[in-house]
Amino acid sequence: MHINGGCHCGNISYQADVDSNNVVICHCTDCQIISGAPYRTTLYTSENDFTLNSGTLKTYIKTAESGNLREQNFCPECGSQIYATSVGDTNRSFGIRVGTINQRDQLIPKTQYFCDSAQSWVQDLSSMKKIGKE
Repeated sequence: MHINGGCHCGNISYQADVDSNNVVICHCTDCQIISGAPYRTTLYTSENDFTLNSGTLKTYIKTAESGNLREQNFCPECGSQIYATSVGDTNRSFGIRVGTINQRDQLIPKTQYFCDSAQSWVQDLSSMKKIGKE
C-alpha cells in the first residue's frame, strides 16, 4: 500500500510503501509519555520504503527501558511525531506514527504491545458518551 502524510503545520511531508498488516498499538510507558496519550499507534516499514518529501526532521535519542537507543523524529516547528527507529543500524525499520498518515482510516491495528502497562479503561470505550464532529 502506498501512503503519504505529514505534520500538523505542513512543514514535513513524506510518502512510503507499507504493508498495512504491520500496524500495532504500543502501551509502554515511554509511548504514553512521549505521545501524551494512553497508547501510540504505529505502522512499521523499511527505511528504504520511506521518503521524506519536504522539511527537515529534528531527532531526539531516547534510551528505552530495555536499554536500546530509540531515535524519535519529529517536526521542529509543531512537534508532530513522524517516526521512530533504532540508532545506527543499517536497513532500519521505521515506526511511522499512524496519526500523521493521510490514509489512517484504512490502517487497523493487528497487535498490541506492552499490555501490562495499558491503562485499564482503554480496552472498552464503547459505553462512553459520543459527541459528533470535531
